[in-house]
Amino acid sequence: MAVDITASTDDLFELRSTTLTLLSVLLKTTDLARLRDELERRGRDNPGLFDNDPMAIDLAAVRSDADTLDFEALVALLRRHRMMPIAAKGGTPVQMAAALRAGLADAPEAGPARQAPAASAPTSPSAPTESPDAPPPPRSIDTTVIDRPLRSGQQVYARGDLIVLAAVNFGAEVIADGHIHVYAPLRGRALAGARGNTAARIFSTGLEPQLVSIAGIYRTAEVPLPPDVRGKAAQVRLDGEKLVIDALRA
Repeated sequence: MAVDITASTDDLFELRSTTLTLLSVLLKTTDLARLRDELERRGRDNPGLFDNDPMAIDLAAVRSDADTLDFEALVALLRRHRMMPIAAKGGTPVQMAAALRAGLADAPEAGPARQAPAASAPTSPSAPTESPDAPPPPRSIDTTVIDRPLRSGQQVYARGDLIVLAAVNFGAEVIADGHIHVYAPLRGRALAGARGNTAARIFSTGLEPQLVSIAGIYRTAEVPLPPDVRGKAAQVRLDGEKLVIDALRA
């Protein structure tokens, strides 16, 4: 029987670039028994905190720890608590090599912010000057608008600012490189400044989130919001290394 083989491997799959935004779990101990107890406690207090979210394991706080970290056991522990570690970052060369052997990728660190060049001083019309290259025009910031409610399990990512005109329900996730505006109850997770923009903010007319994060610094629902902002119009901003939540006054 003749077999018609006409498809090449190029027809079977394609390689495309993509952007994946990850939460980071910052390890502060290499004692997996203590970590297990803490994960179990947080899971009891907030059972919906994680939903098989992809994670990067941040080792920056345990770089000087002399104890050997069992990455295979760590990955298994995090998976039991509905986290999906796929990468590691911030560790020593020995730690990173062990993470790679356990199947974790090397997560790139965010690049440093670049300072805009200073304006040059004016020159006399009679002075001979070279004609510098004209600076590139400022890049416009894209804005994504969502006008439907987001249900549990749904995720929206915006390269610029994100505006949501309906509820972000528990278990849903909104991510933006810039600001996030939710003109409705925000009950799910909101991650602004996803690429390290510390000036990004989160706004909502009904703030009661599962998690909020700006430039990787986050706060979960296990820390109750003050009564003056819980369920009300409020903004979340970053002050140094601390998230600040302010009521929005009419």
